[in-house]
Order: sequence, then C-alpha cells, then structure tokens
Amino acid sequence: MTLGVLAVLAMAFVMFAGFWTDWLWYRSVGYSSVFTTTLWTKIGLFFAFGLLMAAAVGLNIWLAHRLRPPLSAMSMEQQSLDRYRMAIAPYKKWLLIGITALVGLIAGASASGQWRTWLMWVNGVPFHQKDPQFHLDVSFYAFDLPWYRFLLGFGFAATVLSVIAAALTHYLYGGLRITSPGGRATAAATGHLSVLIGIFVALKAVAYWLDRYGLAVKSSDFKATGNWTGLRYVDANAYLPAKTILFCIAVICALLFFATLWRRTWQLPVIGFGLMVLSAILIGGLYPAIVQKFQVQPNEQAKESPYVEKNLEATRKAYGIGGTNVREYPGVSKTDDKTKLRDDVAGAASLRLLDPNIVSPTFQQLQQMKNYYGFPSNLDVDRYKTKDGKEQDTVIGLRELNLDGIPKNNWINDHFRYTHGYGVVAAKGTEADEQGRPKFTESDLPSKGSLGQYQQRIYYGEKTTQYSIVGGPQKEIDYSDDNGEKTTSYKGKSGVNLSNPLNRAAYAVSFGEPQMLYSGAIGEGSRILYNRTPKERVEAVAPWLTIDGDAYPAVVGKKIQWIVDAYTTTNGYPYASRTTLGDTTADSLTARNNQRAVVAQQNQVNYIRNSVKATVDAYTGEVKLYEWDTKDPVLKTWRKAFPDTVKDKSEISAALMDHLRYPQDLFKVQRELLTRYHVKDAETFLSGSEVWQVPDDPTNQTSSAVPPYYLSMKMPGQKQQDFSLTTSFNPNGRDNLSAFMSVNAEAGTDDYGKIRILKMPSSTTVDGPKQVQSKFNSNEAIAEQIRLLKGGDSEVDYGNLLTVPLDGGLLYVEPVYVKGGGLKYPLLKKVLVTYGNKIAFEDTLDKALNVVFGTADKSPVKPPDQGEKPDKEKPPATGDTDNPELQKAIDDAQAAIDEGKEALKRDDWEAYGKAQEKLQDALQRAEDAQPKPSGGDGDGKGSDKEPEKDPEKDPDKGGDGG
Repeated sequence: MTLGVLAVLAMAFVMFAGFWTDWLWYRSVGYSSVFTTTLWTKIGLFFAFGLLMAAAVGLNIWLAHRLRPPLSAMSMEQQSLDRYRMAIAPYKKWLLIGITALVGLIAGASASGQWRTWLMWVNGVPFHQKDPQFHLDVSFYAFDLPWYRFLLGFGFAATVLSVIAAALTHYLYGGLRITSPGGRATAAATGHLSVLIGIFVALKAVAYWLDRYGLAVKSSDFKATGNWTGLRYVDANAYLPAKTILFCIAVICALLFFATLWRRTWQLPVIGFGLMVLSAILIGGLYPAIVQKFQVQPNEQAKESPYVEKNLEATRKAYGIGGTNVREYPGVSKTDDKTKLRDDVAGAASLRLLDPNIVSPTFQQLQQMKNYYGFPSNLDVDRYKTKDGKEQDTVIGLRELNLDGIPKNNWINDHFRYTHGYGVVAAKGTEADEQGRPKFTESDLPSKGSLGQYQQRIYYGEKTTQYSIVGGPQKEIDYSDDNGEKTTSYKGKSGVNLSNPLNRAAYAVSFGEPQMLYSGAIGEGSRILYNRTPKERVEAVAPWLTIDGDAYPAVVGKKIQWIVDAYTTTNGYPYASRTTLGDTTADSLTARNNQRAVVAQQNQVNYIRNSVKATVDAYTGEVKLYEWDTKDPVLKTWRKAFPDTVKDKSEISAALMDHLRYPQDLFKVQRELLTRYHVKDAETFLSGSEVWQVPDDPTNQTSSAVPPYYLSMKMPGQKQQDFSLTTSFNPNGRDNLSAFMSVNAEAGTDDYGKIRILKMPSSTTVDGPKQVQSKFNSNEAIAEQIRLLKGGDSEVDYGNLLTVPLDGGLLYVEPVYVKGGGLKYPLLKKVLVTYGNKIAFEDTLDKALNVVFGTADKSPVKPPDQGEKPDKEKPPATGDTDNPELQKAIDDAQAAIDEGKEALKRDDWEAYGKAQEKLQDALQRAEDAQPKPSGGDGDGKGSDKEPEKDPEKDPDKGGDGG
C-alpha cells in the first residue's frame, strides 16, 4: 500500500512539474496571459464536451436499462445471458460511472485540441470580402465552418456511441433478441433505438447542408491549377443540387425514424434509409460523374472558364499577389556600344560578391577565436550605413556558443561555465581583400568596428539549444584575450529563479537532472535559461503563428536583436488554391542543410500574410511581437483572443525599421503561385502555355530549387536602388529564362512588398541560370583556369548567381571561391560576369566588368616606384646599412611574417593575430626610420641616389614576402 501511494504521488508530481515549469517560463517572459488563456480554453472544452459525451452515453445506457422487459418469461437466449446480468448486478452503478467517465475523458481530450478552432469562432472578425457563389463573408469559411464541422463530428460520435451502448444494454436485458423466435425487439427498444438512429440521420441532413458551403473550400486535383479550391462546373451544376436533394431526403428519413415512437414498426424508416443510401449513390456520385464525362470533358475550357476566373481572383487576393506588376522585357540590350553601359552597372545594383551561404567557414576560421564559439552554416544579409551615411549590403553573423568545442564536457562546463556567445562579425557584401577574404566591418573579440557600442553577450541564438543556469555562485566564462579568461555573471532578468526549492525540484524532474536538487553551483540568484532559440521563443508565446525558417540578427540601438517573421494562415479562403508550406519553401539551401524553411510541417494553407514582426533580445531573451499587416482579419481575430500580446505597428522604432525586410519564405510561396497565376485570363490559364517553373540551383548538384537572393538593385522604371529579394523563372520543362521577379524588401518604403516581374519574349530565347552556368563551365579558357585552381587538394565553390536587369539585357555575376592549399575555408578568387554574348572570368569584379563591356585597361601595370603605394603586407627593401633602426625594423617584420606562416600551418589564429600586430608595428617603425628625401640641385633631379634593392630581402624581387 505504501509503495502504491508513493507511486501515485510520484506520478502526480511529474504531471505537476510539467505544468508548473510551463507556468514559470511564461511568467518569466511576460506572456502569462497566453498560458492562462490557452489553459482555461482547453479546460473549458475538456469539461464541456467531456460531460456532454458522458451524459449522452450514460443517459442512453440508463434509459435502456429502465426500458428493459420483465424477465419472468425468458427465452433460452436470455437465460444464457443471465449469468452476465448477475455478475454485473452488484456493480451496475460503478460500471455505468466507469463507462461514461472513459468516453467522457476521450471526448474531452479530443475537444481540448480544438482550442484554436473555438477561439477563432468566438473572436472572428469579418474579412469584408464575399465568396462569389453563396455571397457569404470569407470569415464564415475561415472561422465559422470549421467549428460547425467539429460540432457535427462530435454529434455523430456521441450518437454512434449512444446507439452502440443502448443496443448492448437492450440485448443484455432482453429488449433485443437475435436467435429467439418471435419478435426480435420490444416496443420500448424499438422506439429508443429509432430515435437515436433518427438523430443520426438528422445530423446527416445537417452534414449535407454544410457540404453545400464546403464546396467553396473543397480541394480537388485540377491539372491547370494543381490543388484547386472552390466550385468547378460539375460542383455548381451537379454536386450542389445533389446536396440539396439529399438534405431533403435525409430530413424526411429522420422524421420517419422519429415516427416509429407511434407506429412501432421499422418498415417505413428502413425503406426511407435505403432510399437515402441509394440517392447518395445515384445523385451524389453517379450523376456528377455523368456530367463531368459528357458535358465538361468535351468542352472543358468553355465550361470551366467562369470558375477559373473566380479562382484566379481569389488566389491572388489570398496570397497577396494581386498587385504584381508584370511588364514585357526584351532580355537583350539594344545599345550597340556596350562601353557606354559600364558606368551604369553601379547604379543598377550593388553587386554582392560575398555569398552568405558559402563564407560561413571563412568567418569561422578567421573570427571564431575559440573552439567553443561558432557561426551558423548560413549567414544573413542586412543593410548597415557607412561612415558617409550610405546603406551597404552587409553579411552578418553572431559568434554563438558551440558546446562541441568545449575543452571538456561535463555538467558544470556545459550548463554553468560556458553559457553564451560573444559579439557580432560583419563584412562588406560587395568586396573582398587581395587574398579573397571578407573585408570585416565588425570583427575581433570583443568585437569592434563600425557598429559602435552594444551589449555583445549572446545568451539566446540559433545554435543555443541547451539550458544554462546563470547568475549564481558559479562564474561564467565571458571571453579570452591576451590576459587570459574573463569571467562574468548574468545580470539580466530572463529565466526562472531556482532559489525556490519547489522550482528546483520541478525542473529536476522536468529536465531529468537530479543534480539540480543538491548541486552547490546553484544558489541565491541562480536562474535557468531554456527555450533559447528565437524560433522556439516566438512559437511558444504566439502558438497561433507560423514562424519563418530564417531568423536573422541585427544591432538595433545598443542591443543585438533577433528578428523573426511570423505568418497568419488559414485553410478556409473560398476558391483560393492550396499550397503545402513545407514543400513550397524548400530549396537547395534547405536540402543542403537538411532543414526546413517554414517549420517542419506539411500543413496546407490557402491564405497567408506576414502579419507579425517579432524580436528576441540576444541578451535578455525578451520577446516582442509587432503588428505588421494592419488589415489582416486573421491577426485581428487572434489579437481579440490574446489581447495585449501584440504591439501596434506604430511602436516599431526607426532603428528597428531599418533592419526589417521582406521574408524569404513568404516570397518562396508567392513565387511558386506566380508560376501559374501571373496570367489574368482563364483561357491562357487553362491552356497551360504560360506555365513557368522555378529553376534548379545551377551551382550545386541537389536538383533543388534555386534560393531567392537579397540584393540592393534597381528594377526598370525605378529611380533608385532598393533592398530587394530576387528570383528567376524558366518555361515549364525548359532551361531558358522566361521571367525575372523581384520584390521591394526594404521596410518603411512606399513600395515595400511590391512584386515586379520582367517577362521575356516568347519569340526569342534568353539564357537562364542553368544555361549561363553551362556556358561558363564549357568555356575552354575558363575551364583551364578552373583546373589550375583545383590543383592539388583545392576545391572550387560557386557562389550565388546574381541576375541584374540592365538596359534591356541581363547581367549575370557569380563569385567563385577556392578552398584548399592547407586552408579549410573558401576564399574569393575569381568573378564570373556575363552580359549578352560576352563572358569574363577575372580576379576582381571591376576587371570582369571592364572585359565584358570592352573598357578593359590595356596599359601595363606601373611598378611600385612609379606611383603605386607600397604593399604594407610586405617588408620594405633593405640596403641602408648605416641606419640600424631601419634594419632592425625590417628584420622584425620578416620575423613576424615567418611567425604568421607557422601559425597558419597550425591553424593557430590567435598566434597569427599577434604576428600581424608585430608586423604592423615593425612596418610603422621602418617607415619612421627611413631618411627624408632631399630637395634636389635645381635641375629637377634628387641629389640622393635611391639605394639598390637587395633581391634576397625585397619581396618584389624574390623571397616569400609574406
């Protein structure tokens, strides 16, 4: 007995621990109202529908027992059941309670899962848009119809269970007989079961009536549209009248069953039920098939065109693509002298050579600093202002905590000492240095550069998936410098306080960590941080949102903020075609990283809005939700259900607005729809002659869609560059270019979210991305250079193939990276540029553009002594033996170069950094020690003879030179 009681108490505490830790977490982030609203809604639905189900089943069992016949003249069949009646007689009451409780628990648990449906029905606001068939507001299909269908399903379940329970009870107590001669059912049993079956048939009549409206959101596979939603010709002219006729038949059939209470015979109800089943087969199945076969298929285009028009309009509204601007574009420049276009390139686009999906290993090697730091596999592109106030495309990543790099993994190190990352690393998107490395605008540890002062500690990030306990007796490792490790203690208010023994016990049970109960590392002020990725936190505080797959960091004010795009969706927009988010948002990047873009769900939607912009503070973990789409009725509904959780759009600061952008996953959904829905007339739509496809990524072998690219560019007709998201289209089944698409991704501008499509002529062919890549690979001169770049153990990586409209033609730019020669990270070595029929493969973008546009400078490169600035990476020439200070500085510079080489061989980046500092110091001393030139002797010639260079020490004449 003692063990049993202890086991029950342990199970109860485990259940309590989960509830208690959830409550503590929601309270710590300031969204306790989300927890309580969701909890009370679930509890309310659980008890309401659980009690209804229990009452329905229990009442019918009790009623069947009350209506049992006298047992004085039992048949042989009933005598055989007597032992069962006698066995359950002492426990009838408890058996009834047990059965009703069981069905009530199951029904309540099922109903509690419908909390979203309930809240949307109770709080639904109108769309102020009506469907074209029934002229009902869209809110009826989005908010009301799902709830009505749930109620109908619950009614069917309750009725079926009641029929089964009543029939078994009647059989057990003699009301129904199976093998006995004579009447098979008593009058009471007949009346009871007839009423229950009549209720079932009445519910079927309601289902037929709701099915009429369900046709507006019914899915069907239609070859021209894919997952079609809404009525087609056969729906409007066959299924709709069939559902109305079946509704009437079902009502009559239900009345016949109810009439059995007086007639005491099954004859008419059975005939009526048989008529209903036959009608369902003939009217609901066979007749529509005949209409489809003999009326629609012979003249499908004419029959379906009016319904396709409705689908076109509804789909464009539902996905926000109705304002797409489609214009004809020649695809070929008409300017004969291409040299005139060279200066226009800078105005057409800010050509980003740094591919955020390639250079993460480079950031890792050059800026990791310690093994316990790491960068995400895909960096992000943002805009930051330069010193002159101009915006610049910037590749940015955070130096997050990487537990795999901790020298020794144990519970204290993993959860108490190594708790956070440190600092932002950013680089110019359009440039690289002479060695092909990024030009960092923010780097080192602690990070310093153009971003100014900000809180650099990163307690919340994409790679931070484990819990940490901070703020207590155990100090945390902050970062390391030349003076050793620095420690810190978390000062934020995030997390849950573990000073309370109850909290410690609850988390010890929830996390399966008994050490939490007795560890001396936990004390006064200790706080536990968990749910630390931006996506997890936003999903938890707003479970009614669909989260974008790419959260990105930005320095806003003096804080690092994660920016998360979130969507409101519904599956009930009439006539709009459906799409599967998981499939539509997949591309070559998600395939390569084995991850999902929009949450790993395969749910289908036919309405989506980027209605919320969320931020997560990288230090405090604070989550803020901001309204973005002020007209979205779905967001308004959820704001009514969860008041005070979403801030008004007006509260978005100017500093945050500078970093908001158009989300990639929404763009992917829209581009997939626009492969078909860019046309506006039904005939072209049905013919399929203008169907496009998203091309495969030509830079890898995954056979997955090319990802969209962020790029500051100017589309034809625009006056200035805008931060944009771009993609291209191919004709269905072909590789040439059919269209180029961009959306203004710069928040706060008037054109934000405006989609522009440049449609190529169908009479000529314009090279698409795959063909451009093929030309590049098949060029003999380029192929030879690639072969040389791959010499030894080197690898070549192709960066993002950028497409830029220019003077009627298309400029393609692709960076080429080389990884090898002892280095484990890619360096930008070449740039491919093509325009028209010309192709260039040069060391820099400027050189490639000059070659393509015929403006390449053919003059020889000037030697350093004729005006070029000396390379500060190389030591100056020697020869002035009378200047010991100069000689000492040169020797120190050469020694620093040698130290740097050795450090590179060991991949010791800390030692390499110190060697570079020594080199710069030596170069500065060498410059200061050089003699000043004399004024000459009047003939224009200097009187001091330039010292002769020593080829053994001059890097321009021989040696390593660094």
